[in-house]
Amino acid sequence: MPDDSEFVIIYSDGGADPNPGIGGWAALLRYGDREKTLTGNAPKTTNNRMEMQAAISALGALRRPCRVEFHTDSEYLRRGITGGVEKWAAAGWKTKAGRPVSNADLWQELRELVKKHRINWYWVQGHSGDPSNERVDRLAREARLAITPRIDLESDVPRLYLRASCKGNPGPGRWAVALESNGQWEEYSGGDSRTTNNRMELTAALEGLLLLEPGSRVQIFTTSDYLYQGITRWTAGWSAKDWRKNDGQPVANADLWRPLVELSTNYQLEWVNAKNQRLEGLERAGKLASGG
Repeated sequence: MPDDSEFVIIYSDGGADPNPGIGGWAALLRYGDREKTLTGNAPKTTNNRMEMQAAISALGALRRPCRVEFHTDSEYLRRGITGGVEKWAAAGWKTKAGRPVSNADLWQELRELVKKHRINWYWVQGHSGDPSNERVDRLAREARLAITPRIDLESDVPRLYLRASCKGNPGPGRWAVALESNGQWEEYSGGDSRTTNNRMELTAALEGLLLLEPGSRVQIFTTSDYLYQGITRWTAGWSAKDWRKNDGQPVANADLWRPLVELSTNYQLEWVNAKNQRLEGLERAGKLASGG
């Protein structure tokens, strides 16, 4: 049994952007007056897998049994390892419905590591000011950005920056675009008295493209996972199924998705997921969308 001289404090974090997408994880280990940081990344993963990988790597770095105080802002990780994992193992890694447990490969690896130590698991609210939690959050983000393709800001390519806001769901909303071309800026915005944020994101894309000459090459920057994932991944499948989902239900906002897909064929588009990026165009459009 570990004794008090083998007491280790661990903080871990992980995430993907978009989810699923490019991911990063980090862990901070403290043993007495010493500390160690670990980081890693993956080109195609999920938030949950990065949270789990951070825990696996942290515990895997311990060379002998320890008494561990483990801090995480992931309820998925804490609840799974303290409650769900033994039930899943006993059930052959199946859920109550008989389906395979998600991320079973990582749960199995983590379960074996946990057996070697005496661990107290603590949940800490993310972005609440805890210095160690903020530190691993920053390290995980840096690990993710290390393999994230850099935005190519070519001076001769027009750039559209899209933002939207909505007070309520539905409720009054606004869309805004900032167009940068040859060093010059143009800004446009509009709104609807009863709409959703997703509809405003789509409207911003439509209105922005209509500002450009057909055939133009353009980079489009959006902070919306819904818009980015939809236009780069989902619309091809929706279109092939006559704008219905796998369960046969109509695709939400198809009245805007369809014209956006059709309009997009008239341009040479490069879509950029600019979430968490600080760019002048996003700030300009964001100010307009918020009514500023």
